[in-house]
Amino acid sequence: MEDGFRGKVVMITGATAGVGRATALAFAREGARLGLIGRDQAALEALRDEVKAMGVRSRIFPVDVADAEAVAAAAQDAEQRLGPIEVWVNNAMTTIFGKIRDLTPEEIRRVTEVTYLGYVHGTLAALAVMGPRDRGTIVQVGSALAWRGIPLQAPYCAAKHAIQGFTETLRTELMHEGSGIRVTMVQLPAINTPQFDWARSKTGRKPRPVAPVLAPEVAGRAILRAARIPRREYWLGASTVKTILGSLLSPALADWALVRGAVGGQKRAAGVQDDRPDNLNTPVTGLHRTAGAFGDEARQSAVLVPASVALLGAAAGGLLAAGLAGAAIGRLWHDRRN
Repeated sequence: MEDGFRGKVVMITGATAGVGRATALAFAREGARLGLIGRDQAALEALRDEVKAMGVRSRIFPVDVADAEAVAAAAQDAEQRLGPIEVWVNNAMTTIFGKIRDLTPEEIRRVTEVTYLGYVHGTLAALAVMGPRDRGTIVQVGSALAWRGIPLQAPYCAAKHAIQGFTETLRTELMHEGSGIRVTMVQLPAINTPQFDWARSKTGRKPRPVAPVLAPEVAGRAILRAARIPRREYWLGASTVKTILGSLLSPALADWALVRGAVGGQKRAAGVQDDRPDNLNTPVTGLHRTAGAFGDEARQSAVLVPASVALLGAAAGGLLAAGLAGAAIGRLWHDRRN
């Protein structure tokens, strides 16, 4: 994909808002043809008109990714109308804020069907069309929460953990086959998207992202780069690196840090009205835009690092720290003996 995306077909789920919309616009600026999947017809049409004004061909699919047959049909239609799908971006998600004891089985099931099984359905649809050609790239939009569960978002964290395991299995199976299909995953930090204005909240307060927060365009550019150079896994932002490494190195300490900061850090001062619409089961019309309500604090840039580089850096830092500590202890022992 290093020759660019002009004229190539890219499918994006959850394309009408937030990270998905930013990603669609990023690929549009590269001249890609777009297959846009989302639930809200009006929002899809508005995005189609916007990319058309940029000179980009697209096709819209008002589809719930929890419907496997509809996702597969969208892939087949895009192949016929736009051309062979070269990149498939799984991004659609929904979440609910609340303690586990306050959630219903139906609510947990719904988040799982969209945020985890939606990725499964998208991946299966992508494999069905890419397989015969033995080429293409699947981009899984992940989260630091694929590595670290946090309070008040158990269904979402569980879904992201499941995507991680599913993707690792898929990758090794493709490697075993010698397949030309590439799989990459981009772990994101908190992003300023509309989800915090339409996600269901059972905390009594409007939700917010845990700071620091990035602008959706930063995530869109990272996903574009991952599709262009599909390394095994990318981590976006220093907070993602810190969250994942912290959880790996000292999970108990990470638990206590989350106890202190993540509960209040996900609540706004404003309460939630009983009649506030949410998008758990149906889309919320009129809120489909790229950015959310936290633009005044959203950062416009962030480091994007391959996970392997971050892990090697952490290992090297650990060895250096151990070496310095060993040298200090050795020096102390030498001084005491002399």
